[in-house]
Amino acid sequence: MLTAVGALLYPFAPQDASAQGVVVDQGEFSVSVDGRQIGTEEFVVRRAGLGSGDKVFANGVVALEIGGAEQELRLIMRAAPGTGKTEQYEVEVRGTGAAQVRVSLTPQRRYVATIRSEDGAEDREFQARPTTRVLERDVAHHYYFLRNLRPDDEAHILEPRSRAQATATSGPHESTEIELSGTVVPARRVTFTLGDGEERTVWFDRQGRVLRVEVPARRYVAQRTDLVG
Repeated sequence: MLTAVGALLYPFAPQDASAQGVVVDQGEFSVSVDGRQIGTEEFVVRRAGLGSGDKVFANGVVALEIGGAEQELRLIMRAAPGTGKTEQYEVEVRGTGAAQVRVSLTPQRRYVATIRSEDGAEDREFQARPTTRVLERDVAHHYYFLRNLRPDDEAHILEPRSRAQATATSGPHESTEIELSGTVVPARRVTFTLGDGEERTVWFDRQGRVLRVEVPARRYVAQRTDLVG
């Protein structure tokens, strides 16, 4: 497992092998829509650096079948460890909807995005806020960066490929259990509500790892298939 993730190039990750950091989460999701499995997601989240140079790096590979066509997303993100705020992000989409997207936080507190697709190249700017997180469509491990939101906290969500922005409000934290690979695991269930009323429910474990993501409006479900205890 995770061979595809391990093969990714990390253009803005720590290059010194001794600074690669500590793995804080690593695993795989099964992805389904309308109750039918359409793909998988493999990912690894690392924390590296010391002091002001401390960062979190999240890498993932999402392989999907959409309308009979294959699509693969290769992603890497760098974020601030305390707030989860995105500092830099890249995604390469292979297959249907092929594209390359790069997003960087500038000193002027703006996100500058370069988007290349079959339609050509496009440069965009987005407002950067202290609570901004990249939350890419159909990517479950990005919800790791919402784990520290308390009830009624808000986060500014940026979805680079669709150019969409929204405000997500955290609902109450509910203690529950979830069954993963035949094992019942204690979990914390949180529903995040976007400005348009769309809900996204996430199950976290005690360490803040994402166990399951549901987006009812799209009938999307991603659930961990590796054993999490």
